[in-house]
Amino acid sequence: MKQLEEKIIFSFDKNFSHKIFYSKPDKYKLLEEVARRNENIINVGSNLSYSPLGFGKNSTSINIKKFNRILEFKKNEKIITIEAGATLIELLNFTLKHNLWIPQLPGYPTISIGGAVAANSHGKSCGTHGTIRKSIKSILLFHKENGWMNLSKNENEEIFDLTIGGLGLTGTIVSVTFELLELESDEFITTKKTVKSVEECQKIIMESQNKSSFVYSWHRAENIKNFGKGFLFENSNKKKFQKGLRKLVDKKIKFSPLFFPLWNKFSISLANFFFYYTNKFDSVEKKEDFLKVIFPFYGKESYFNLFGRSGFIESQLLIDGSKIDNFINEFKRLFKIYHPTITLLSLKNMSGEQKFLRFEDKKICITFDYVNNNSSLSFMSEIDKLYNKYEILPSIIKDSRLSREIFMKTYKNLKEFKDRLYKFDRKRVYKSEVSNRLGI
Repeated sequence: MKQLEEKIIFSFDKNFSHKIFYSKPDKYKLLEEVARRNENIINVGSNLSYSPLGFGKNSTSINIKKFNRILEFKKNEKIITIEAGATLIELLNFTLKHNLWIPQLPGYPTISIGGAVAANSHGKSCGTHGTIRKSIKSILLFHKENGWMNLSKNENEEIFDLTIGGLGLTGTIVSVTFELLELESDEFITTKKTVKSVEECQKIIMESQNKSSFVYSWHRAENIKNFGKGFLFENSNKKKFQKGLRKLVDKKIKFSPLFFPLWNKFSISLANFFFYYTNKFDSVEKKEDFLKVIFPFYGKESYFNLFGRSGFIESQLLIDGSKIDNFINEFKRLFKIYHPTITLLSLKNMSGEQKFLRFEDKKICITFDYVNNNSSLSFMSEIDKLYNKYEILPSIIKDSRLSREIFMKTYKNLKEFKDRLYKFDRKRVYKSEVSNRLGI
């Protein structure tokens, strides 16, 4: 077998890096051999997780990208089995030819299937379609100590439950069987409504939650004067395919952060000004293609590159709609004191039931992107103190500076997850930087 390779790897938000050993097995027997030879391991796909989920100190990272085959497809039953190293775009390029898909798609097409499952990913329509958990029928898992396991609601159900959203800590997800849904069109009609505040937007989202699948917002947050001004967007499918579906092209784009950050108070204010007024005076309704709607950052990688080598911090929070007004008031009060540098503020509706490590609940999902500087970090530390007061759930996947203390207070059934995980894997073979930091 080829020797382990050594490389320096970064989390997507650029806040963590390690020199690691990693392997790229292309056969199941080689996967077994890598596991046997290494005491602690963790899995990595496209390494697009904001937090460092795919590497850790003293753990060998197993890159699953060579496991990318479609193993079975039953069109009439709308079921597909695909290996976990395949990307979302590879899955879609097959299923969309048959007018089928899974709607719980995170915002970038080269994320791996295994990564999406381990993170329990969601998309813009999470208020209606929930998280990717809703589309998973079964999983083939390999564990160093427990071997090969078929997981589903009918077989090894407890491990199945731990694995979805389990951050790769139960073993290597080798393949996944999905239940597919029909897609009426690869084109969407996008409508927008101007909103004056986050509070106004939240009320509209709550009112529309049973009427539309794809509802989300964009708001200005560069200063208090403009805070909350923005737009509510709604995407709807056309009734029938008007054209043959175009193949989704993997552009092989690489994220290359600039040496110096270009996002600052002035550049953010300027960018937001142009985006706001361009949209304000643009048509209220327009036609948009599949890629632009489902993967909004595809082709807009410069947004991340402009943060520079210092990276950024994303905070994604789940909060009950009835508590948003008071939370935002406290948020703005602290904003005046600490002056954080915020590049993005967005809302969408979420559904589901929170369990274990999963970022999922019947609440509003609110997202902030911050420039990684002292004022932003000080501000975020103060916001952390509001989580218990407003029963807020922070995302482990997105916020790489989340502390063990906050994590333990906000994830109420953490102990049950840990107890079940230790019962399944007493040696705790699978470890990442995130699991070490949070004490999972």
